[in-house]
Amino acid sequence: MKNTITITLLPSLKIAIDELTEAEGIATDGLIFKALEDYIFIHKFRALRSQLMKKAQTRYTDEDIFEMVS
Repeated sequence: MKNTITITLLPSLKIAIDELTEAEGIATDGLIFKALEDYIFIHKFRALRSQLMKKAQTRYTDEDIFEMVS
């Protein structure tokens, strides 16, 4: 099931999105979907890393955490 969200963009951001989608040959909704997906992944990654760092005797690198979640 798909949901629709309406957002207001600054003109400069809209121009940047338009330039990028044209250069990449992708649809605007595809770009925004991917950007949100990436943002959510990074947020979850950082939260997990923070939790592990509090519990761990060893300091984990971003690469260590990435290997654990991949």
